[in-house]
Amino acid sequence: MSNDIYIDDIAEPRHSDLQKMALEYGETLETVLDREDILNEAKETTGLNDFGSFDFIERLDLLCSEWGDDEGLSGIGRLSLRNKLVLFACSRLLIEDKIKQHPEILDEKIDRPIIVAGLPRSGTTHLLNLMAADSRLRSLPLWESYEPVSMTGEAMLDDGTDPRYKRCADSWEMMQQMTPHLAAMHPMDPDHIHEELELMGPDFASYNFEWLCTSPRWRDDYYSKDQTPHYEYMKKVLKLLQWQDRQAGKAKSRWVLKCPQHLEQLTVLQTVFPDATIAVTHRDPVSVIQSSVTMLGYGQRMSRKQVQTQGLVDYWADRIEHLLQACVRDRGKLSDAQSIDVPFDVFMADDLAMVDKIYAKADLDMNEKAKAELQTFIDDHPRGKHGRMIYNLQEQFGVSREQLAERFGFYYQQFPVKRESK
Repeated sequence: MSNDIYIDDIAEPRHSDLQKMALEYGETLETVLDREDILNEAKETTGLNDFGSFDFIERLDLLCSEWGDDEGLSGIGRLSLRNKLVLFACSRLLIEDKIKQHPEILDEKIDRPIIVAGLPRSGTTHLLNLMAADSRLRSLPLWESYEPVSMTGEAMLDDGTDPRYKRCADSWEMMQQMTPHLAAMHPMDPDHIHEELELMGPDFASYNFEWLCTSPRWRDDYYSKDQTPHYEYMKKVLKLLQWQDRQAGKAKSRWVLKCPQHLEQLTVLQTVFPDATIAVTHRDPVSVIQSSVTMLGYGQRMSRKQVQTQGLVDYWADRIEHLLQACVRDRGKLSDAQSIDVPFDVFMADDLAMVDKIYAKADLDMNEKAKAELQTFIDDHPRGKHGRMIYNLQEQFGVSREQLAERFGFYYQQFPVKRESK
């Protein structure tokens, strides 16, 4: 039986009975996106009231305003966005409280991290998860990225499971029921190694909000602001996580991290993590856009009243171009001794060999144990394990690959990117 997946109802979804029930339920809700309402719920949930610096208020207000004015959101989509904001507000309270109780957290050193930067859908996720299989390296599983600090007074479940893990697992189970093809595009199970960008969420910062909902006003404000303070905030939360590891007697000496946003923040990344080794992935941006808008369009069958096929292509073609223009501008500013380019086709041809090259840059020995751990991950996670996505930009989104490719000549000329045909 073929394991190929082609979504032939992107623009006009054929909803399952379960999806219809969820959408109908969402329309019965009156979800208000209001800053004070969100912050008050976070206070009541955690029993805390100190958010630290209030410089995040302007950013939270912008999100509430832009998303609140978006009449195209479904009821379930609006509820999901509000829940995300409440979760970030709760985490901010818990983070501030933990550091207030243990100021020594700020003395932790994030030592020589290995950081992957590259376009979304360009192999960054596989590269991160592969290196995370090396037991010497500390990585960030999804469940911990969503809730870096335990809820006040919350105990482990009877079977020893962290309640945060259980909440993430329950969310993933529901997500698979609502959008069953998601696992083939981007697994979001609790153990999946996630992006540290999530740790900027409690600071109500980063381009992550654009993935949750098309947000041009948020994007333009993000463009206009220095992102260094938000990277410093993220680093603070990494220190907290490392300190928690130390208290549990399981601290590791080095982190492996990744995020596509870093591609347009390379100088900021280098400033905040001056001893990092940075691996920059490269893939044909047309394939990146194709994969991204298909994933987002598929998700919009639940979050929006009408899927924005043309809007998604326009928004993300522009967004990807901005990431690549910044990469072309700043890639040469990284130290050769601390950076390496990772062409997608070369990585896919021999992923273990590419990790070996990255380790050499990072002065990390590829010993026999590490090689075995990485090989086990490769064997257990063959490409297309959850199904192989079949794409058709022209049929699904009304645009050809050739049309999109025209705007990326500057990038093809600068880097060894293999042009893909499908």
